[in-house]
Amino acid sequence: MMNSSGTTLSDYGWESRFAEMKPAMTGKEAMEESNRCLYCYDAPCIKACPTDINIPSFISKISTGHLKGSARTIMDANPVGASCARVCPTEELCEGACVLNESSKPIRIGDLQRYATDWARAKNEPLFQAAPANGRTVAVVGAGPAGLSAARELGRAGYEVTIYEAKPKGGGLNTYGIVSFRLPESVALWEVEQVEALGVQIRYGVRIGVDIPATQLLEQHEAVILACGMGSVPMLGIEGERLEGVYDAIELVESTKQGVPPALNGLKVTVIGAGNTAVDAATCSVRLGAERVQMLYRRGESQMTAYAFEYTFAKQEGVEFRWFTMPQRIIGDENGRVQAVECMKMELITPPGGGRALPVPVEGSEFMIECDTVIRAIGQHRLLPLIEAFGLRHQWGVVEIEPHTYRTSHPQIYAAGDVIFGQGQGEAMVVSAAQQGKLAAAAVMKALPGQVEETA
Repeated sequence: MMNSSGTTLSDYGWESRFAEMKPAMTGKEAMEESNRCLYCYDAPCIKACPTDINIPSFISKISTGHLKGSARTIMDANPVGASCARVCPTEELCEGACVLNESSKPIRIGDLQRYATDWARAKNEPLFQAAPANGRTVAVVGAGPAGLSAARELGRAGYEVTIYEAKPKGGGLNTYGIVSFRLPESVALWEVEQVEALGVQIRYGVRIGVDIPATQLLEQHEAVILACGMGSVPMLGIEGERLEGVYDAIELVESTKQGVPPALNGLKVTVIGAGNTAVDAATCSVRLGAERVQMLYRRGESQMTAYAFEYTFAKQEGVEFRWFTMPQRIIGDENGRVQAVECMKMELITPPGGGRALPVPVEGSEFMIECDTVIRAIGQHRLLPLIEAFGLRHQWGVVEIEPHTYRTSHPQIYAAGDVIFGQGQGEAMVVSAAQQGKLAAAAVMKALPGQVEETA
């Protein structure tokens, strides 16, 4: 997405605003923090990590100066461990489970994980080697966290793996959809390089079902792992959303990472939604110079889906929140540009049969919010054409899988990541997608054991 003038972050001198926000640990800080760890037996932090990183082990290695071993321990369990060090809700997962919460403060596990993986990135050495080729071929659709994790596991085990990725770069949401000041693109691309170093081939700019038929993948490979994620943000379904100045939140974030963001300097921005992507879009808008940024959500503060630390950060950035607010239409000026959003107040009503309270409009509560820009952040489209090209069973675009094998309704196809998230299934976290990719790969390896060549 490019603004009308084609300006970049550097044109406004805003590159520094998108530099990584949280400073890295110094060597002294890392040493002191790692020596605080109790190295618990049966450590609760390991149980709280979806990828089962041996946290006491990697921290112990930092304390003894064995940084390559620390990074290997992290990346062995989590192929996107450098990204997760920055974007995981650690206060809810590993750090939230730390036994030191009861006496002082938890170990800064995420920061220590970043310290070790940053060391490995700086050294730029491959952390793992591939086993000898075993004669088996697997296709992975999508080079996001789930796809990379699956490919990494298979590549290490000697499988011939080809990833088919529609974008020109790998990393998925980590590369394109998470703001640079939380996750620089270079971190995600290093994780891609680690996978490619194992002999995994990534074919970029290839759309399955468009450039290559789905049937061709099934003919050329013994198994397929579908890890395609989701697509763009859906339309709101209200009048005026095609006016100039209405943006897709994911495209907005991507534009700041690819250097051609819209010009928001001095504008009033309204973000519709209250998830993590909505917060990213709002904080990006602040850093793009917006004069005022408001987030609208049809439910209340306690129902928002963004992580607690994301919410706190947004408020610190000056983002305003308008709870129980539903847009009805977007109003434009005579030039076809956004001028205001007409909204209604909402209230939560429990259905007669019980269940989750639903937001309903309050009669006569219409009001206007003046703004120049509207950003849609109400989730993402399911990639139905791709799912249906493989003939898979799904519920509203959520692919059905066997719980323990990640096998879909097609015996040759497995699935992981956002494509199986929803309908009460899975979790929308990078670390969860990584674990699902690992488990899908393990299921493929069990179904297609390597062919060992006999020696004379």
